[in-house]
Amino acid sequence: MPSIDFKIYLIGDRTKTLGRPLSQVIEEAGRAGITAVQFREKDLPLREQLQFASEIRSVAKRHKMQFLVNDRADLCLALDAEGVHLPASGLPVAVAREILGGSKLIGVSCHSLEEVQRAEWEGADFAVLGPVYDTPSKRPYGPPLGIDFFKKARRSTTIPLFAIGGVDRSKLKEVLDAGADGIALISAVLSSPDIYRECQQLINEVKRLRGE
Repeated sequence: MPSIDFKIYLIGDRTKTLGRPLSQVIEEAGRAGITAVQFREKDLPLREQLQFASEIRSVAKRHKMQFLVNDRADLCLALDAEGVHLPASGLPVAVAREILGGSKLIGVSCHSLEEVQRAEWEGADFAVLGPVYDTPSKRPYGPPLGIDFFKKARRSTTIPLFAIGGVDRSKLKEVLDAGADGIALISAVLSSPDIYRECQQLINEVKRLRGE
């Protein structure tokens, strides 16, 4: 099974790139040292997803980034991705594991304590919990959970737990102090005017806060 050695988990969204091609943005992130990216263009028809994901997969491979596909175990297999990321209402982890085997990573998006505990119980490799803070992209999932809730969730599980939702460099210390194993980011990176510089600063700040 691929290791979860990343602390920054970049989630792709072609609508957040300030008009730049997503592949170009991922290229800059990979060049800066980001080591994990999720393909999440799930509103596209399957054939378009496959073509688009193949493009991003090539970029990820070139920069040795772990590449995960949102929701689609079939795309994960077709592209030989490192893993799949399941929505809370998606395939059960056990079913995804049966399809993918033991060599692929399985992450799960969670929005409650119960979902985090279920993800671990079902055998997920890691969970992403949020929204921790208010952010437009996560408002459909409900109000922000808050940092105290994240601390409680951290105490309830042993699998790696990533914070998502309104997390940026200004919030890094708070979420890491709350026990986050890492952060999952969308707009904080994709909407930055200087992707390379923003990613380098994020990487350096995470290392500094973790005493590395």
